[in-house]
Amino acid sequence: MKVTIVGCSGSFPGPDSPASCYLLEAEGFRLLLDFGSGSLGALQRHIGLYDVDAICLSHLHADHCLDLCGYHVARTYGPAAPYPRIPVYAPADAPRRMAAAYGMPEEPGMETAFDFVPLAPGIFEAGPFTVAAGLVNHPVEAYGFRVMHGGTSVAYSGDTGESAELVKLAEGADLLLCEASFLDKPDLPTDLHLSGRQAAEHAAKAGVSRLVLTHLVPWNDQTRVLDDATRGGYGGPIELARSGAVYELARG
Repeated sequence: MKVTIVGCSGSFPGPDSPASCYLLEAEGFRLLLDFGSGSLGALQRHIGLYDVDAICLSHLHADHCLDLCGYHVARTYGPAAPYPRIPVYAPADAPRRMAAAYGMPEEPGMETAFDFVPLAPGIFEAGPFTVAAGLVNHPVEAYGFRVMHGGTSVAYSGDTGESAELVKLAEGADLLLCEASFLDKPDLPTDLHLSGRQAAEHAAKAGVSRLVLTHLVPWNDQTRVLDDATRGGYGGPIELARSGAVYELARG
């Protein structure tokens, strides 16, 4: 499985990265985890505009889903349109919310380009991938994911505060893409976001092989985020996410 970080900026695009978007590839199938603000442009550095086979949206905040609007334009009005509909696994209100974000009538809405599949906790298949979804702790309906293929696994936190479900999803994963929106300090808000330290604590409890800190809010000093993570009791490699970084996962 190949994992490419398309966007890793938190809350809004930063100077060096779009908002959240991760490209997973196996057996010629291309799955996106989130499609946040600014990510459609950067995605085209890695694959063709029409090469996406499926999309998972962790939740419906703009920094995780808004570029679905632009992608609807590409798939509806491109030179070889109409293009085949592709599945979008997302919270149940996604068709209405995305149509409203684009400013279009709900009927037919974006369903001319996308086959919306409501998310629920559990396991589903997306091409060659097996995907586990679980509810995490955020003010809106929000999911974390575990994506598995060929004996390898990637866990993705989406946006969450401290979450036992995230630990469960990430158990033994080869790679954990974990949000680290907050600088660590006493009395952090609960059920919202994690600090680098809290992300590392989740990685330690889950026993993951590698931790990549993501959802990096541009106004933070990212060296502090990384330093916070070193105090989380996790003994494996830790790094900051970077737009364009690629991880090749394989079982030996």
